[in-house]
Amino acid sequence: MRILLTNDDGYHARGLAVLERIARTISDDITVVAPAEEQSGKGRSLTLTEPFRVRRHAENRYAVRGTPTDCVMFALAEVMADAKPDLILSGVNRGGNLAEDVSYSGTVSAAMEGALAGIRSVALSQRYESTGMGDQVPFDTAEAWGARALLPLLDMEWAPRTLVNINFPPVAADAVQGIKPVAQGLRDYGRVAMDKRVDPRGFTYYWLAMGRLPMVPLPDTDLEAIENGFVTVTPLHLDLTHRDSLERLVGVYS
Repeated sequence: MRILLTNDDGYHARGLAVLERIARTISDDITVVAPAEEQSGKGRSLTLTEPFRVRRHAENRYAVRGTPTDCVMFALAEVMADAKPDLILSGVNRGGNLAEDVSYSGTVSAAMEGALAGIRSVALSQRYESTGMGDQVPFDTAEAWGARALLPLLDMEWAPRTLVNINFPPVAADAVQGIKPVAQGLRDYGRVAMDKRVDPRGFTYYWLAMGRLPMVPLPDTDLEAIENGFVTVTPLHLDLTHRDSLERLVGVYS
């Protein structure tokens, strides 16, 4: 099995090394194409108004000065053009990608690009509890449970243009309650906080901060399951059409 690895935390991220160890429990045919620098929160953005450069670090290992979507496109069009991957794995992200996070996440977006190309694609993320941890985020749970979450997916029939989003809970590996297939949740809007500061020249600037709101997650969603210590597995698809509204619109315009 040929596997393409990518992420949004950057080529040198610890989570990518964890992902490679997980992937090597499945296959030794591994290609890494990841952003040269961190691209968190870039969603499905593309580099269109300037070229991006690629550095080859070793055989089948590339760092791209672009977004996660750029990386997957480059891998499929250049590096693996003659032999497409059978599986694309994106992550392991430093931080969870739950609920509405999936529409912002570069990690999930890389998997979306793979799904668009008709390749089985999985996003993997490790949630953590404390803010400001930087490179001290523990990935032990993702490493211990990664293969267990992935292997059943390889034998499953996938619907076209779908991907799978996996999140590991912020608990020790031996405290995980199991693996739970769940729906995507949705938080109440209002997590965004603006950290307003002033630079040495007196000009105002802002850091975009994401806080946590008190909430009661809906049952059988990724938000509820991860709070209860489960590894969450959520199938996503690229068709954003809301069918009920489409039927109402047909009536409006008929």
